[in-house]
Amino acid sequence: MRKMFMLAAACLLATASVVHADPASYPTKPVRLIVPFAPGGSTDVLARLLAAALSPELGQPVIVENKAGAGGNIGGDYVAKSAPDGYTLLIAAAGPTVINPSLYARMPYDPAKDLRPVTLLIQEPNLMAVNPKVPAKTVPEFIAYARARPKEVSFGSAGNGSPSHLAGEWFNQLAGTTMVHVPYKGTGPAMNDLLAGQIAMMIDNMPALWPHVQSGRLRALAVSTDKRAAVAPDVPTISESVKGFSFGAWKGLMVPAATPTAIVERLHAATTKALEKPELRNRLVALGAEPVGNTPAQFAAVIKTETASWAALVKSTGTKLD
Repeated sequence: MRKMFMLAAACLLATASVVHADPASYPTKPVRLIVPFAPGGSTDVLARLLAAALSPELGQPVIVENKAGAGGNIGGDYVAKSAPDGYTLLIAAAGPTVINPSLYARMPYDPAKDLRPVTLLIQEPNLMAVNPKVPAKTVPEFIAYARARPKEVSFGSAGNGSPSHLAGEWFNQLAGTTMVHVPYKGTGPAMNDLLAGQIAMMIDNMPALWPHVQSGRLRALAVSTDKRAAVAPDVPTISESVKGFSFGAWKGLMVPAATPTAIVERLHAATTKALEKPELRNRLVALGAEPVGNTPAQFAAVIKTETASWAALVKSTGTKLD
């Protein structure tokens, strides 16, 4: 019994030393950056760019791991239940943090209680893009094209309940179209079918779609935000043709809720410094994203506002998942 007691005490002390690690020595091993979606989407693109810039600031390798599924819930749950020691980080997007609590009847974790904000990484518009086989060159032309083909024109999404799914359903509501939703397991697979002409249209994060517009493999019709994107000033906004349709996208960095403040501060300092690097900043801007790097409190405020606005959209579209 004495040996068992001593062993248990040693384990507790070891755990405490990890959880309450001195930020001056953190990190002492590679850090994992969890992407809750499949490779190829904008979250994945951001994670890999960030990992390369963040690694020198932390003095350790930053390894990107994709844990996709359930609209981001698998990856979100994995991080939420990981050791709060600063070695497992989440690239957070709207789905697993602010949309899914309203969308899913059962959640394996509570984003508001089980995850802690570090910083908002980027803000970005969504892009409405079509395969060049679609004759429409403007949003009004696309609306006319879709109305003339009820329940024949398809739009793809990163999955049931994803922002791209809700965007398509919202567009149907406001524009009076009856496009058919085709869900995929991530933006990457959906984009592949859009490029191949298997689906007609997609509204998704600009960094994922914009390079294909530049190459001529996709045609941009509009951006989703109230203002035109700086990288594409000639591309109009959807709201210029469909009144009331406006929303943006964002990505942030989060950690398990019990992560010590000292480690959060260390991560915040390293990440914001990485975002200031010209090579990363210029690359993100070229893809249509705006680097941010705000405080944990400011990011928490964004999450609160976004949770309310997406809950209203989920309710208006009538979308619900088990």
